[in-house]
Amino acid sequence: MTPNPHANPLPNILTGLRLIAGIVMFLILAGAAPQGIPLLSQYLSPDDQFRLGRNAFIIFVIAASTDWVDGFLARRWGATTRWGAILDPIADKVLITGAILGVLAWGSVPQAAIPCGLILFREFAVSALRETVAGSVKLPVTLLAKWKTTLQMVALGALQLVLLWDGFGFSLDWLNAFSTFAYGLVWVAAVITVWTGVQYFREARRQMG
Repeated sequence: MTPNPHANPLPNILTGLRLIAGIVMFLILAGAAPQGIPLLSQYLSPDDQFRLGRNAFIIFVIAASTDWVDGFLARRWGATTRWGAILDPIADKVLITGAILGVLAWGSVPQAAIPCGLILFREFAVSALRETVAGSVKLPVTLLAKWKTTLQMVALGALQLVLLWDGFGFSLDWLNAFSTFAYGLVWVAAVITVWTGVQYFREARRQMG
């Protein structure tokens, strides 16, 4: 679709808010972590930490939901713009990276360190690839890559629930089962994320001959 310079600005506003929300969510989640901010952490009770963590989780869920909404509105209203096309993947990566770093800051989910690291490595590698071959190679976003972003957000939301289980008042009887589900989900997200990265590098190599 040809970018429309006079398009309705709402989709871009939602995208911009998602980017800001990703930063705010990270600061709250990482700051609420034990020893997240050395001088502040000693004044935060466990209840305070869980309260801040819940707020970060709510921000994350709302921000993640706008990833679908802004794209839907842009297509429905013919409001696609170059700025939106640039800002959307940046907002997604900020939200994903902020959630990963915020979760790992708590230090309570070591099982998630490897898959989360793989996700970050892939995102940085593909971003570097796009920047390097810009103008000479076209790498359109694939359908699987779009779904991997959704899967990443769901998996990271599940990991936050594992961290904040007590704070939400959920039954401990279900914690082990849900933790297994969350860790499995983040591994699936990591595998699909890496695979889509491999696809982009293959396509770039094919076009470069």
